[in-house]
Amino acid sequence: MIVTLSTLATQVASAATVTIPIVFMVGADPVELGLVKSFAKPGGNVTGISSVTGEVVAKRLRLLHDLLPNAVRIAVLVDPNNATITETTVQDVQKAAPTMGLQTQIINATTVNDINEIFGTFERERPDALFVIPDPFLTSRRVQLATLTARDRIPATYPLRDYVEVGGLMSYGPDFTEVFRLVGVYTGRIIKGDKPAELPVLQSNKFELVINLTTANALGLTIPSGVMAIADELIE
Repeated sequence: MIVTLSTLATQVASAATVTIPIVFMVGADPVELGLVKSFAKPGGNVTGISSVTGEVVAKRLRLLHDLLPNAVRIAVLVDPNNATITETTVQDVQKAAPTMGLQTQIINATTVNDINEIFGTFERERPDALFVIPDPFLTSRRVQLATLTARDRIPATYPLRDYVEVGGLMSYGPDFTEVFRLVGVYTGRIIKGDKPAELPVLQSNKFELVINLTTANALGLTIPSGVMAIADELIE
């Protein structure tokens, strides 16, 4: 069998075989991706866990708005090479932002130099905050992003706690310890004889809000009590 832990890897594996069982973790709707027929009845050799929904994107944007109630201009950092996640996340952001009075600017980055150049433009046209989408390349540049946002004093929200652990301000997203556990459970069940076609696709229902208090203090931010109360972890 095959276990995949990203949307792109899942698409590649699914295109390569219709017989070998595949258990996936994807950050998008697997039905829209064409991986399964439905959440309840996948109907093929593929099943797994979907870890991101439009509601999660809207919630992360709302938490950013709660932290920065006077913010209006939000720069949304995306990797256009990750077309599926970029498209769905941008749609979710652009749907949610107007309901909070927020304006969004989509900014593309595919290389290290792109990120440096983007922050150079922020000197002339500074956003009120930065919203980073889920993406393997951007995650690999988390130290660079945390360093640049701290240098330029730009509050930022991220999809993974990995960013906050290296100095990023705030993250909200799936608890991947739980997601990986579910992937392991499905892998074990298939090894023991269950069929992927008969195992419904699961959706993450455990999410975590992580805030770096040291970074917040450095930015001169006071975390609202309501946000503090629901934080799963505060890093000092």
